[in-house]
Amino acid sequence: MSTYVYGIADAGHPSLPEGMEGIGSPALITRTVSGGGLLALVSDAPESLRPKRRDLLAHQNVLAEAGGGGTVLPMRFGSVAADDSAVAAALDERSEHYHERLTALRDRVEYNIKAQHDEEAVLHAVMAENTELRALVSRNQGAGGGSHEDKLRLGEAVAAAVQHREGLDAAAARATLEPHAEAISAAPDSTGWITNLSFLVDRTSSEHLLEAVEDFRQANPHMVLRVNGPLPPYSFVDSTPATAGTG
Repeated sequence: MSTYVYGIADAGHPSLPEGMEGIGSPALITRTVSGGGLLALVSDAPESLRPKRRDLLAHQNVLAEAGGGGTVLPMRFGSVAADDSAVAAALDERSEHYHERLTALRDRVEYNIKAQHDEEAVLHAVMAENTELRALVSRNQGAGGGSHEDKLRLGEAVAAAVQHREGLDAAAARATLEPHAEAISAAPDSTGWITNLSFLVDRTSSEHLLEAVEDFRQANPHMVLRVNGPLPPYSFVDSTPATAGTG
């Protein structure tokens, strides 16, 4: 049976509670696999693995329980290896990397911060700062609304101005928040967000990042920011045992 991997810890990491349940229905019992001076927190993998709420929460719960005993490299949901032997081989092969990551991520947490525009507010902002747009609006109003071509030209100009503002605001958000993080990981582009960044911070000083977020929000009322964290540092692990012969 395939092996599901929750996370990786040093070999001396305290064991999970006996009989602790992981993903699956009925829930599968967690165990550890050793290799390279490391422990992988694993369970059997269900035959059909889907990101159901129950399994997502179970994955997070195993990591939360393990994290209470020390640093754990969190694997993303869905990390599956061919079997326990494949996991052990990956730990041996990548032991130097994983030990380095465990040291680097000790007492570190991740905050994911997404930003998008408030559509009405950003339209007011680009109109206020763009004299050409205001001139186009005035001409159309003076012509009773303007022709179809005039309206199309105005719409294209507004869209271009908003797109330009998206780039400026994304860069400003990163420049403002970056000094308060040890590392940044950019998520793949997704519809609706002008920026989607994960920040690695020391858990004892994360309030500096959160204060910077609030200051940026107050200074940019045309933007909507969503903060998710503290999280295990998923975005800063770099690779998983699933790279070595997975199913």
